[in-house]
Parts: sequence; structure tokens; C-alpha cells
Amino acid sequence: MSDSSWGAPPTAGQADYWGPTDGGPVQGGAAPAGPAYDAPEAQQTRPMPIVPDVPAYGGDQDDDRGAARLSGPLFRDEPQPQYGTPSQYGAEPPYGTQPPYEQQPGYGTPHPSAPQQPYDPHGTQLPPGAQPAYEPRQQPHGDPGAPYGTRQPPYGTPQPPPAPSPIQNPEPMPDAPQQQPPAPQKKSAGRDLSAAIGVGVGLGVVIIASLFIVKAVFVGVIAVAVVVGLWELTSRLQERKEIKAPLVPLAVGGAAMVVAGYVRGAEGAWVAMALTALAVLVWRMTEPPEGYLKDVTAGVFAAFYVPFLATFVALLLTADDGPWRVLTFLILTVVSDTGAYAVGWRFGKHKLAPRISPGKTREGLFGAVLFSMVAGALCMQFLIDDGSWWQGLLLGLAVAASATLGDLGESMIKRDLGIKDMGTLLPGHGGIMDRLDSLLPTAPVVWLLLVLFVGS
Repeated sequence: MSDSSWGAPPTAGQADYWGPTDGGPVQGGAAPAGPAYDAPEAQQTRPMPIVPDVPAYGGDQDDDRGAARLSGPLFRDEPQPQYGTPSQYGAEPPYGTQPPYEQQPGYGTPHPSAPQQPYDPHGTQLPPGAQPAYEPRQQPHGDPGAPYGTRQPPYGTPQPPPAPSPIQNPEPMPDAPQQQPPAPQKKSAGRDLSAAIGVGVGLGVVIIASLFIVKAVFVGVIAVAVVVGLWELTSRLQERKEIKAPLVPLAVGGAAMVVAGYVRGAEGAWVAMALTALAVLVWRMTEPPEGYLKDVTAGVFAAFYVPFLATFVALLLTADDGPWRVLTFLILTVVSDTGAYAVGWRFGKHKLAPRISPGKTREGLFGAVLFSMVAGALCMQFLIDDGSWWQGLLLGLAVAASATLGDLGESMIKRDLGIKDMGTLLPGHGGIMDRLDSLLPTAPVVWLLLVLFVGS
């Protein structure tokens, strides 16, 4: 057969025949008769694989087949075949035409026509129903946090050890400052001790000088302290509770009460107390009746709490050794407060009355009793005429109890008013009432015991 017959349409007897190449074997059915194809050579030809039942390619069809390209049609004006539309090749799309991306099977998804066989990473075909030695990775494209398109290395490639997590093994930076544990907090006294000591020493000098030089001057100091204390108390009542206790009759009656007690004794103090209460009732009548009851009740309470209790200090002064009795009274009260503060601040652990005064402890009360009893024994033995040390022990015990109750009573009033101090007149101490809180209830106790022990 000559080369000119290549590409000619096949004859009826050569439907399955392709033209041979140079020196190539015969493909298809029986070879045509001729000198080039004898029986021995035909027997030595190897059988070709079965060709699918599709139209034979040859002639112009082979030219079209060879002209097929992956990129699409030959000319721009040729229509682009759509996926799934019939063409000259049948229901299949032209060669090289790909379906849309969303219709293509996903990566690793087997073709529906492929047999379902277990996956074996080593390439061995496992029988149906067998399981592979290990499960394949769930992330074929790499870790979730890896960049897009990153693939895992081939199986068997050694992996570097994972870097330690900074969250699991935190290591401080070399230059980062190391956090130091907080230093233990020291106990605080709650007040400016230097100012408190300075004010206390100044008041002590004034009191002692007036006490031993001229008694009348000391009575005037008591009256001034009473008036200032009444002003602080009534001011706080009006600010915090809207209670208007009349200050004018309280101040006049309080000063008169102290003077009457020094001049006329206990009888004069009681008479002045009754007149001061009556003056409070009358004075309040000049204002509207709203709140009358609470105002006059607070006024009578203030008259009894501040000036009447302070009158017993003036009664102590009326005795022959009056200045020493007043000094004993002041020493025992101050020592009781100091002992309670020192022992409670150093050893205090158990609260005495946490709802009233959180700063007071049972250890502080024990210190107050101890210090006061020792000071009482010394004062009764050396300062009071005809006094005895055992009387001083009892006197010191009573002073420690009365001073503590007086301090708690003042704290109860301040808690009810919602304040810490009654005033700011004395730096480091607060107000006058903050210093009179333990002195006022202690004065009648000391006066009574001294009258019983050594007389008036």
C-alpha cells in the first residue's frame, strides 16, 4: 500500500483496519493480501489491546483529533462547547474540555465509577473489608494554621521536634524585671503619732500648770472643754441626723454646771443640770414643732453626757488634796488608754467588740487593766493622803473598765453617725470629744471610790 492511501476512507472489508506505519505491525482485523504481508510475519505480530467501541479515527477525523488542544477551540469565532452538551463525539465533552470547578470532585475523592477499596499507603491492594495499618491524615494539605497550598512531606520523612509552647513552659525574658514578692505590711497606728504626742504634751502642760497654780483657772479649762465638746456633738448630730439640739442653752447651762459643782458641790451640779434641761425644752419651743421630740431628747442627752459628767472633775478639785486627786484621775485614764493601745497593737488578735470598735482587742483590754492597776497602786501609795496600794489596785481595775466602756460608747455614737472623729481641732487626736470619751465616764467612778477610800 502506498503512502497516498493514508487517510483514505476505509473500504467495506477494512472497517477495523488502520494504515500501518513504517515497519509497524498490522492493527485491527485481517491484513490485506499482498506480498508485504505474508503468513509468517502475520503470525509473529502481537495482539493489540481491545479498542473501545467508538468511531474509528482516520482521514479527516484523525486530523481533527490531532488538532484538539487543551486550551479550547482552534479559532476565536468558534463557539466554546459547554460541559454536558452533545457534540460530534457523542454525549462526552470534547477532548481537553474541563467541567466547572464547583462540579469537579474534591481532592482525594474517588471517581464514582472507581471500585471502593481500602486505602493502603504502601500501594498494596487490600482485599475488600480490610482496614489499613493506620488511619490516613485528616489534613492532606497540612496543618490548619499552615499557609494555603502547603502540603505534608512524603511519608517517612523525619519531622523536626515541635517547638515548645510559650504558654506551657513560660520563660521570663533575660531583660524583663523579675516580680518581687510584696513586702509584709507593717501595722499602722491609724494616726499621726508625732502630732498626737505633741498635742498631748501641750495639753498636759496647760492642765498641770493651771491645776497646781490657780484652781479657778483649771475650772475655766474644764468649762471651755465642755463648751467645745457640746459644739462638736450638736454639729455632728445636725449634719448626719438632722437633729437640731439647741446649742445656746446647752453651752450656758454646761459652763454653769461645772462652776456650780466646784462652788456648791454635788447639790449645785444637780440643780444646774435640771435647769439646763428645762432651758433646752423652752428654747426649742421658739421653732416649728416638727422634730421637737427628737431635738429636746438629744439636747438633754448632750447636757448629761458632756457637762454633767465633767462636773465630777470639779468635785475632785474641791478636796484638800484636790489637785493630786485630779492628777491621779488623769494619770490612770491616760495609762489605761496607752496600755490598751500598746498591748493591742503588738499582741492583739482577738476582737473585743468588732461591730462597735474593730480596733479594740481582748489583749488590749488586758493591757489596759494591767497598766492601770500598777499605776493605781503607785498613785494611791504616793500621791493620795491616807491611801493604800491595794486600794490603788481596785481603783486601777475600775478605771480600766470605765475608760473602755466610755470609749466604746463614744464609738457607738460615731458609728451611728457614720463618722470617724467628732472633729478636727486636735491634730492626731481628732476633736475634743475624741479625747473626752474615756475621761467623762471615768470621772464619777474615781470621785466615788476616792470618797469611799479616803473621804471627801
